Amino acid sequence: MIKRLLIFDDDKGVVNIMKFILQEQGWEVLNSPHSNHPVETVRSIEPSIIIMDNNIPDYGGVYATQCIKANPEFTRIPVIYFTAHSNIQELSLKAGADCYLAKPFELSRLYELLDELCTSLI
Repeated sequence: MIKRLLIFDDDKGVVNIMKFILQEQGWEVLNSPHSNHPVETVRSIEPSIIIMDNNIPDYGGVYATQCIKANPEFTRIPVIYFTAHSNIQELSLKAGADCYLAKPFELSRLYELLDELCTSLI
């Protein structure tokens, strides 16, 4: 399996840290700083897993995740919903994400989620 991760997040600091950390773990990490055309973005990158920020311009993470999950071509791609909002569980459910990761996050939790999701893909 290709370990390709797509992060929908406009916070360059978060994205750079995630890239640094996850590339060390063998992931190819790509980023979209907006939620415009989420289906086309996913189609062009073909990620194994998606990390979706809630407050991403222009349409937001809920809308972008719903678009991705509504497309039969991408329903199998796990989406980790990623936000600092206190109602993260509710937002994640509304979006149709597979799981969520609260900001700020612990590396061990990120690694745990990625391992679980990779195992489910095999």
